[in-house]
Amino acid sequence: MIEGTFDGLTVYEQSVVTHEGTTYFLAQDTVRGDKLLGVKGDATGFAGERLGDTLLCALTSENAAALAARLPWLNPVPLGLRTSAGFGDRLGLATSGHAQAAEGTGIAPIFAQQSVRENARTGRTPQQVLDDARWGAFQAGWRAVWGADADHLKTPDVIAPFVEAGYSFFTIDPGDHVDPAADTDALPALRAKVAALPWAQLDSAPEDLGARFLGRDFDLGVQALRFDEETLLRAATKYGRALAHIVRMDEALRAEMGSAPFDLEISVDETETPTSIHEHLFLTIELRRLNVTWVSLAPRFVGRFEKGVDYIGDLDALDRDLAGHAAVMRFVGGYKLSLHSGSDKFTVYPMAARHTAGAVHLKTAGTSYLEALRVWAEVDPAAFREVLDFARARYETDRATYHVSADLQEVPEAGTLEDGALPGLLDQFAARQVLHVTFGSVLDTFGDRLQAVLRAQEDRYQALLREHFARHLQPFYVHHEGA
Repeated sequence: MIEGTFDGLTVYEQSVVTHEGTTYFLAQDTVRGDKLLGVKGDATGFAGERLGDTLLCALTSENAAALAARLPWLNPVPLGLRTSAGFGDRLGLATSGHAQAAEGTGIAPIFAQQSVRENARTGRTPQQVLDDARWGAFQAGWRAVWGADADHLKTPDVIAPFVEAGYSFFTIDPGDHVDPAADTDALPALRAKVAALPWAQLDSAPEDLGARFLGRDFDLGVQALRFDEETLLRAATKYGRALAHIVRMDEALRAEMGSAPFDLEISVDETETPTSIHEHLFLTIELRRLNVTWVSLAPRFVGRFEKGVDYIGDLDALDRDLAGHAAVMRFVGGYKLSLHSGSDKFTVYPMAARHTAGAVHLKTAGTSYLEALRVWAEVDPAAFREVLDFARARYETDRATYHVSADLQEVPEAGTLEDGALPGLLDQFAARQVLHVTFGSVLDTFGDRLQAVLRAQEDRYQALLREHFARHLQPFYVHHEGA
């Protein structure tokens, strides 16, 4: 039996578990604030210091691995076609709040989710991201399945560290190989580009392409699609080299993973032009032919899915677009639609849930970081003012790799606002985007101070995360339950 306080430690009661005769728990040192793993019983394989019959262990990667070897539910696994949601955590402190939000929803969570770009900006490794997620899941008492996403992988050389850490979900991003000019090229240019595609890698030839697609009716149920020459050439031009790159990445990933199972996601969302319904169908039929197996695909939808804010565009047009993409998904079968830059798209969730009938993956990232800044604005206005003005100065540089449209002039300078108005900036379009895309620069300069604030205000941060993600998940949960 583990009490609420244990020799100067406050135990997280939800973490306490007895498995095969040994009790494990997470606790916080009431003086220093550090968190410790407690092992009462067989402590073989753990490193720590004895306190009576309990070994108290630092939250190291080695101890995380030892704990996961004992408690198999702390290892990420493939989630398959379950309704799922990714919870990016750039600070390593949000997973417990994410788990509380996901509890009881029936939605399978991905607790560890970072891209190479995000890891570079936060100074974290794939292993650190996974370890932080594992400790957070343990703290919350999470016992169900969960995943770990190596997000937006662009080249084969970046795969290995994620595989070595134990990730279960890999997102291939072939966006650099998508040809946006295909939407406007004249027919002669399209024919020349298609002739020059890497046909050996595509295990095909231009004349075979026509035989597969032309003269056929693809009955999607809600609509029928037919390719003419121009539509087919535009699709092949736009995504042909991306297909070849996906095959290369899939082969590299399989070589790294060996016989271990994993989920594969394909993401073409970070491209200049929308993925048409014909292009989605072309891409997925060709992927099937090339023996690529994937569980989710993120098209580039119409309108704008910008970071940290709701959908920008014609909702009726998006509704039609989602209906078409969902119809392709059902026709081809065996995968989910994925909503990237999916955080805070509250007007989109009900229609996405309706059209996909739960065959959907929602991917979020920076919104948890913004809730962390909200905590800071509430408890230390002076420090948040520094962050705000710093972010304003960094915005034009840091926005370069993001799809955002915030006008810096719409974000007030910190000195013009009363303390009580500062948290409200986290509800404003322009301020959210400015704060969102500057996270790497902010963490380089203020990261230790923000970490200290969040550790001291852990209950408040988790409460904000629970409330925030309840709004994200509820539309999918309702549909998932058939209500």
